[in-house]
Formats: sequence, structure tokens, C-alpha cells
Amino acid sequence: MNTLVMIMAGGASENLSVLTAVRSEPAIPFGGKFRIIDFPLSNCVNSGLYNVALLTQYMPRSLNDHVGVGKPWDLDRSQGGLRLLQPFLGPGRKGWQQGTADAVRHNLDYLDEKRVDTVLILAGDHVYKMDYRYMLSFHQQSGAEVTIAVRRVSPFETHRFGIVGIDSTMRVTTFREKPRRSRETLASMGVYIFSVSALKEILKDTKLNDFGHDVLPAIIRSHKVFAYTFEGYWADIGTLQAYWEANMALLAETPALDLYDPDWVIHTRSREQPPVRIGTEARVGGNLLANGCIVEGIVERSVLCPGVRVAPGAIVRDSVIMDDTVIEAGAVVERAIIDKRAVIGKGAHVGYGVDNTPNRQHPDRLNTGLTVIGKRTRIPAGLKVGHNVIIHADKTERSFKTEVIASGETI
Repeated sequence: MNTLVMIMAGGASENLSVLTAVRSEPAIPFGGKFRIIDFPLSNCVNSGLYNVALLTQYMPRSLNDHVGVGKPWDLDRSQGGLRLLQPFLGPGRKGWQQGTADAVRHNLDYLDEKRVDTVLILAGDHVYKMDYRYMLSFHQQSGAEVTIAVRRVSPFETHRFGIVGIDSTMRVTTFREKPRRSRETLASMGVYIFSVSALKEILKDTKLNDFGHDVLPAIIRSHKVFAYTFEGYWADIGTLQAYWEANMALLAETPALDLYDPDWVIHTRSREQPPVRIGTEARVGGNLLANGCIVEGIVERSVLCPGVRVAPGAIVRDSVIMDDTVIEAGAVVERAIIDKRAVIGKGAHVGYGVDNTPNRQHPDRLNTGLTVIGKRTRIPAGLKVGHNVIIHADKTERSFKTEVIASGETI
């Protein structure tokens, strides 16, 4: 099959709070040296698919800088390769894309130019390793017009996903987007294969703007829609808790997501950084430490991105610390997500106390004890920050009027 890959990388995700206040979700750092977008891009090239379009819209600059012309993924090609498709205005264009299906609709002219017979549509914000060739073969052999990749999820998580019902032949009989309750536990992975003819026919209906909410529930009776079961690791990084858990899962003795598999390399645009340096008085255990990190304090069960510095006497536990953040002497960081180029001042304590009051503004987003600090924020020396606290980007020492930020607060 002649296949074009279209990666949906333009949506905003309010559930990721300060992490997506400064970038799109696919551009969020993950697993130390990677970004989330690295996983679908690497899956494409590892599957032998080199005709890839990246559809962007929301805060794309960080993503565009990271992806560039696609060289780290061997996608800098004159024929095929990687193309960034940005929103644009013109005759017949009504402004911003209104959903994933509408994003494809806006680029049907590009699809026509490619002269393909199959379109593989991917979410840009999921972490997984998948050989798409097996799914493409299933799509062809089943005679499907549309194929949806699915996997089993816990009955307690069905409200987060599109839930699929199937018959004995794997044909889809029902599709419900994020149902409050469901007996079915097959979740859509946001990986779809469409025949080009079916996709064009479906997108003529301008009321169908999103694949999950609109398209798939509407077409299961009018088109041959089949489900392809995927058994491997897959994580939808759609909430702060899911992001933290996916990073922490990498620290297991035998992680479900193997980043060291030579047969399925996750490619990325790497920064030029020196090796990790561990000080003579440092103590480290059970971590992922990316290039350029300097650790002179204690780091346990944490993920440190490139260039992080942990000063003597500082303690970092159960946390994700992003690029070039500095944890100054005597500071303590526990169960936190700290964005890039932040500074945690001397003797400050992030994740302080035992009070676990949910975040008052967003109790549904932050209620498990995590504290999240935005990009370039400077925490003053000696400040105590409780649990379930959100501190937005670019806050300075003057932004903090008290010596204690109580659990559940937002700054």
C-alpha cells in the first residue's frame, strides 16, 4: 500500500496545566532526553514509513524547533520525508481548525498531491512503540475502509478514552467517546487507517470535526470499520498524573517501555552536552539521568533531563526535573514536576508536609500529592511549597508573599 502518515500535533491540553501553557503537548520533554513527539515519529521510520506530515496549530514553535526538517529521524528527504502543515487562511478557509478531522479536511489538497491510497492518522501525544506494518496488513486483508487500533484498559479508566465494541470478526459495532460508564474495555489508541476514498467521502460532512467525538460514532454503520488489537505498552499522556506515572514507570527494574532496544531505536534531536557528572559526596539510586546533569546531592527514583544541576546537600525524590533546572544547596524536591530552567532556591522545600488537599482551582487535575512548577520560575530560598500546588511559568521571587504555600494553592 502507498501510505501517507498524518500526525495530529495541534491540539491544546488544559489538563496538563503549566506544561502546555508554553508549548504543545507533543513537545513536552519525556524520559530524560526525549520529547513525546519522538515516539510516533520513530515508530514511523522504524516501520519503514517515510512519507509523514505533521499537522500543527497550538503553540507550535517549540515543536517546530525540535522537529526541524526531520533529520534525526532520517526524514529530511526531497521525496516524501517530513512536512510541517501549519494552519492558513485562503479562499474557502474559515480560520482555525476545529478538531482532528477538520485539521485533515484543511489539508485535503496536500493529500491529493501525494497520490496515496491509504492514510495512517496518529496522535502526536502518546508514548508507545508500534510497528504499523502489521496494522496496515490487517487493514488490507480485512477489506476495511477504516481500521482503529485498540487495546484493553482498566474498567476504571474507560471514561478517559473512546471505547469500542466489536463482533466476532473484529468489526466495530459501537464507538462511544469517553463514556461515564462502560462494560466494554477496548480503548481507541488514536491510531487510525483510512482508505483515501472513504476519508474524502466522510470529510464532506463539515459537521464532523473530530475523529473521536464525531467521525467514528457516525460511520460505523455506513462504512466497514474494523478494530486492530495492540498488546504492547501504550500511554496517553493526557493528565499530569499520567505524565508523572509514565516517567516513573521507566525506573522499574524491567520497564514495560524499553528505551534501550537496539532493534527499535527512539530517535530524537539531542543537545550537545557533556557526560553526567556525579560528585564525590552525591548519592543516586534508581534514576534516569540525561546528558549534562551534574549531581552533587541526593537523587532517588527521579528523571532528570539534560543540564539539570543538583547542588550539595539538595535532595530530589520521585520527581521529573526538566532541562537546565537548578536545585540549589539544601533544597528538597519531592513528588514534583518542574519545568525547564527553573531555580529552586537554597533551603526551599517543594512537596512539604503531609497535607494532601486537592488543588482548589483544579481538584480534578491535581489531587494525588504532585506539585507542578512552570518554566523559568524561581522559587525563593527557604520557601515551603505543599502538595497539589500549581505554580505558573516565569514567576520570580517577588511573586511569593509568604514563607509557606499551602497544599492546594495556585500561584
